[in-house]
Amino acid sequence: MQKRRIYSSEFKEEIIALVERDGLSCVQVEKDIGIGKGVVSRWIREKENLKDDAFCGIGNVRPSEKEFKILKKEMERVTRERDILKKAVHFLEKTESIFKFIREHRSEYRVSDR
Repeated sequence: MQKRRIYSSEFKEEIIALVERDGLSCVQVEKDIGIGKGVVSRWIREKENLKDDAFCGIGNVRPSEKEFKILKKEMERVTRERDILKKAVHFLEKTESIFKFIREHRSEYRVSDR
């Protein structure tokens, strides 16, 4: 089994430049440098689609993905806070109705202010 080769982002940028600047075909460049079929085409698509996020390296998170993870975590926190506040409002509404009942019936029942 052949081991997967890893190419630096600079190398990929150079290869893309050969194709775009010098007008060489992807297939020709792949044959000349000895890399697999379709690799250069994939690098070009990644560069076009991801722009500056392309070729960030193995194990490195793209800046857009990093921001997404931060926002997702923040959304989860805000959702938890909202749920707590919803429960608190429900509890406070019930408590307020108890106080309202006491105020309205103060003359009928003895209530001490301790």
